Amino acid sequence: MGFASSDEVVTYIGGIFKDAFADPEIGPKLTATGQVFRFVFTDPEATVCVDAPTQSVGDGTGQPPPAATMRMAAEVGNAYWQGKVNLPMAMAKGQITVQGNVASLLKLAPLGKRLFPVYIARLHDTGRADLLL
Repeated sequence: MGFASSDEVVTYIGGIFKDAFADPEIGPKLTATGQVFRFVFTDPEATVCVDAPTQSVGDGTGQPPPAATMRMAAEVGNAYWQGKVNLPMAMAKGQITVQGNVASLLKLAPLGKRLFPVYIARLHDTGRADLLL
């Protein structure tokens, strides 16, 4: 079973970035990157755009152009946030494609790892344990 809708992708995967900005340690580091990055998901289709300088998460409408865009199936995004996907390996296998500044995204990976337990807890707490791998 996967995400039931695009809205769920945005709620869960976009929500993890809102959690990141709210975290007293991760938030300032994420903001300090000065990066705008976009995630484009398939199955279901959804877009999550993260504007670190303004600490906003949206669909890209009215946001600055991203430094990098990552494209992947929503299932891969879900697995990544559970710590089940090695980003460089997934890129090498074509599970994740990146347009733009790849190095800027790879620099964010260590920050993201600290959010894996938060993502997993959110799935549990909202009754979506079916998404757990």
